[in-house]
Amino acid sequence: MLHLRLITPAGQTEEVVRLIERTVGTTHLVVLPGTARDPVGDLVLCDVAREAGDELIAGLRRLGLEDTGSIAVEDIGLSLSRRAEEAEKEAPGEGADAVLWEGLIEATHEESTLSVTYLAFITLATMIAACGVVLDNAILIVGAMAVGPEFGPLAGISAALVRRRPRLAWRSLLALLVGFAVAMALTSAFSLLMDATGLFSKDQLEGARPNTGFIYAPDWFSFVVAVLAGVAGILSLTSAKSGALVGVAISVTTVPAAANAAVALAYGDTSQTSGSTVQLLLNLLGIVLAGTVTLLTQKYFWEHRRQRP
Repeated sequence: MLHLRLITPAGQTEEVVRLIERTVGTTHLVVLPGTARDPVGDLVLCDVAREAGDELIAGLRRLGLEDTGSIAVEDIGLSLSRRAEEAEKEAPGEGADAVLWEGLIEATHEESTLSVTYLAFITLATMIAACGVVLDNAILIVGAMAVGPEFGPLAGISAALVRRRPRLAWRSLLALLVGFAVAMALTSAFSLLMDATGLFSKDQLEGARPNTGFIYAPDWFSFVVAVLAGVAGILSLTSAKSGALVGVAISVTTVPAAANAAVALAYGDTSQTSGSTVQLLLNLLGIVLAGTVTLLTQKYFWEHRRQRP
């Protein structure tokens, strides 16, 4: 279930209440006249089944409530109510399959913001991965994958393509490109520093690396895994399964490939640099394509399901 907290101008409250009452899957409607102060208006509270949430939020936006008042949405972790159970049964489809599009757009918008924190995380992840490729340490590679924040912009591009939000697409692409460029440049400098202290060496990079050699040797399996991870990642976002998203993060070699390319570039190893770059691009392309197709498929089946009596 979702909980909606709405601030409505006094003259618009009745229209908002009628919309809520007409929406199948709503319950626990509360109207508190004149209680809102900023902006001034009435406070309207209600719960709605997740599978009906997107329809209700879209209706509220059509009424212009985001401009004249406020729309706040929260997930309800626990709701002990027979009426809530009935509302979920009345709503079409299953809550786990429902896509809350505005929530997805908001989440990907936040995750794809080019901020100091985002740059710090992707840079630190790339540096950790650099240590992993030089030491041929799979544990460090997995740790770097988990730290990397790059799935947010990738999901943002997919969501922007499906919802036709060019500004979100540009914002996500900018975060992705600038983030990897900064991370790789700083990791190259980090590699030279580590080499100067004797902790990194070219022999380590070019020696036998049974645990991490796949990073600069892309093949079709790289693309296949990226596609599968893209599907799983989008499903985890739309169903709010954050645990699954962590698994997605450690299944693709975006950050390790960027790290290997940066270290190889610092040592002038063009072969590993090019191989790692291809690996990186294959992963990025596979995730975006899979994410876009997954969202389009979810959109089609959900709209088809809602149209059934």
